[in-house]
Amino acid sequence: MAIKEVVPNAQVGKRAKAGEDAAAEEIHYDMNGKVFTEVDFTMKQIYDAIPQHCFHPSTLRSLGYVARDFFLMGSLWYATSYIQYLPSAVARFVAWTLYTVVQGMVFTGIWILGHECGHGAFSESKVMNHTVGLFLHSFLLVPFHAWRLTHSKHHKATGNMEREIVFVPHTRESFLKTKFGEHADPTHSEFAEIVQDAPIVSLFKLFIHQVFGWPAYLFAAVSGPLYDVPFYKLNHFYIGEDGPYFGPKDTRHIIISDIAMAAMIYALYLFGQTVGHWNAILLYGIPYLMVNHWIVAITYLQHSDGALPHYHDNVWTFAKGATATIDRDFGFIGRHLFHSIIETHVLHHLVSTIPFYYSHEASAAIKKVMGQSYISDTDTNLLVALWRNQRNCMFVEESVKGSGILFYRNLHGKGIPPRLLTTAN
Repeated sequence: MAIKEVVPNAQVGKRAKAGEDAAAEEIHYDMNGKVFTEVDFTMKQIYDAIPQHCFHPSTLRSLGYVARDFFLMGSLWYATSYIQYLPSAVARFVAWTLYTVVQGMVFTGIWILGHECGHGAFSESKVMNHTVGLFLHSFLLVPFHAWRLTHSKHHKATGNMEREIVFVPHTRESFLKTKFGEHADPTHSEFAEIVQDAPIVSLFKLFIHQVFGWPAYLFAAVSGPLYDVPFYKLNHFYIGEDGPYFGPKDTRHIIISDIAMAAMIYALYLFGQTVGHWNAILLYGIPYLMVNHWIVAITYLQHSDGALPHYHDNVWTFAKGATATIDRDFGFIGRHLFHSIIETHVLHHLVSTIPFYYSHEASAAIKKVMGQSYISDTDTNLLVALWRNQRNCMFVEESVKGSGILFYRNLHGKGIPPRLLTTAN
């Protein structure tokens, strides 16, 4: 039985050589062939570098952004009353499409303000954070307290292969078994020829991911680890104490979230009765689907990229996990409608209580401490990155065997090929 290396595509020969060198020299290469710089700073250095005023959110200023976003939402709703006067069906279709896109972004901004509340970055008052967060997220059919509790677990274990609860990547073995069945042998190289989906299939999968990914996470913890419990115990509405996410002390908060959600659903029913159910779908329902798209796209791209490491628990630290994220740039939309959640996400994982309106100042301060450990991609268009990463970030594996540091790899020749060996008779 001979042993040979898996090199899916001859065009990546040079990068394959880089992978060989990495194993010999204990150098880690990300999927793109760039040398990975391990974390060499402390959290104390991060906190010391950030100006002190950045740690103190202003309740009044935060409420001002809530008022601004709801004013934008109401203005867009009011503007739709004039669409009926447009001269043609095509013009009306274009107007409704434009409304849906822009209102979906405004809704997403409201969701992000609720996210600030969940982290205590909206106000120094816990009561204010919980009250406003419950209102904002319930408005968008999010169980605020349940999400807040699971999201906290995500922040405490980001990038940890054993303890992370969302966007947990496949290993090569789990990827192939998911795609080809339980008897798929992860050491066989022939999968390289058939593993990449046709573009039309990738587009369909991306559509499902973007439209249904968020409710699938809320109802069944999709993208999280595989727990040996019934799926209904994984949802964010379950008030039992025997699930993996919530304990006895959380029951009251889950019930409050469920009641608030029920109240919002009833309010939407009354809204439909008042304006007509079709109008309610146009005004709220379709923009709500756009929120699903943006939340999934933003969070997926924050944690899935060829440059990002993952860690086994034995080598993971909070600082390593917090820097296993990436900053991107979405221009005016990112800074003003999405409240900089895309542009300053690395900072957010290091210190999640800093309000977004101080995030650029604080982010600039920590970059001086982080050095090469800071990861960003401000050149690639957000939607281009979504398409690229969805196709290329197939699974993770150790770049150096036994190191506990894993990077994304794939089997169709994009970037550094997998390190694993294959057996052949």
